[in-house]
Amino acid sequence: MSEPKIKVIPIEIPKGSNVIIGQAHFIKTVEDLYEALANSSPHIKFGIAFNEASGPRLVRRDGNDPELIEAAVKTALSIGAGHVFVIFIRDAYPINVLNAIKMVPEVCRIFCATANPLQAVVVESDQGRGIIGVVDGYTVVGVEDKEKEEERKGLLRKIGYKR
Repeated sequence: MSEPKIKVIPIEIPKGSNVIIGQAHFIKTVEDLYEALANSSPHIKFGIAFNEASGPRLVRRDGNDPELIEAAVKTALSIGAGHVFVIFIRDAYPINVLNAIKMVPEVCRIFCATANPLQAVVVESDQGRGIIGVVDGYTVVGVEDKEKEEERKGLLRKIGYKR
């Protein structure tokens, strides 16, 4: 057995979209994720890709937006880890769909949900690849002061998440 290698895979997020990357465990994942997303909003646009871990080991795909489906497939292929799913969404935010995704019986975990610059940290062994984590955005540079706290609270009210 050769020494495992760690790779950092940059994730290209299509303009105006968010990405959700997770792990699941069964071939019906793609269809169940489709239903969870479609039921979350009549306006959401999305693309899903799911890497099989055994059998034909194909990237299974679905969605309602060809650009986002293509981006999800490209991303799933670049990550290359079995049982990983990639979802790109537009006209909705992760907060609108994460609970529905988590309730899909096949979903084991969510690695990230973001529009930030993103990297997947992947380990590669003789058997295959697995995600060991993500780098979501940039390194923190400080602690909010009272002014920044008020800005945060104001933004949440402005965009309708708080009253």
